[in-house]
Amino acid sequence: MRNPRSQIALAVVALLLGFLVVAQVRSQSSGTGLEQLSAQDLTLLVANLNTRNDQLRTQVADLGQQLASIDASQANGETSAGQLRDDLVRTRIWSGIDPAQGQGLRVVVRGPATVGVVEDLLNELRNAGAEAISIAGVRVVPATIAGGTPGALSVDNSLLGDPFEVDAIGNTATITGTLTRIGGLVAQELATNPGLAIEVTPADQVLVPGTTRDLVPHDAKPRL
Repeated sequence: MRNPRSQIALAVVALLLGFLVVAQVRSQSSGTGLEQLSAQDLTLLVANLNTRNDQLRTQVADLGQQLASIDASQANGETSAGQLRDDLVRTRIWSGIDPAQGQGLRVVVRGPATVGVVEDLLNELRNAGAEAISIAGVRVVPATIAGGTPGALSVDNSLLGDPFEVDAIGNTATITGTLTRIGGLVAQELATNPGLAIEVTPADQVLVPGTTRDLVPHDAKPRL
């Protein structure tokens, strides 16, 4: 919707243009009185009309510039507001408040996984540039904690089954290559944990839920 100030400026411009048209029509159609004026009076009248017309044209031009300035300011304001909305959306996704989707991978872990295996996997994904991670449907945020023993692992008090899945959003080639490279994390975990199986599958579309945690800080305050 156009800004009310813009509508008022347009109305004033239209009014002034209408006044110019009516004044010219009346001056051309009215035959009473002008024939009685002297040549000097007519010359003065024409000069005054020309002066007034010039003044009105100047006012119309000024109002047009003001209208253009108002429209430009409104457009800039809408652009800034749109940028802020986009930044807020990205921040909420990055922090884990909102669900996320995008390219990435899925990791399926089977067998006697330990807390160390879970933590190593999450850390490796973060270091590889994963932008959003979930494990067994639980969004991983900075306060996410893994605990328990093999066969009874949990993340944020949610039990992990066997197998359990880890979904990660990020550059598919980068995070997949980081996990599966020769001597990489997967190779190390398989070598040190007999009976463990880790399957990494690249995916064009990965869905990661938002966190159910309360992310509002209780003690920390923004530094302005």
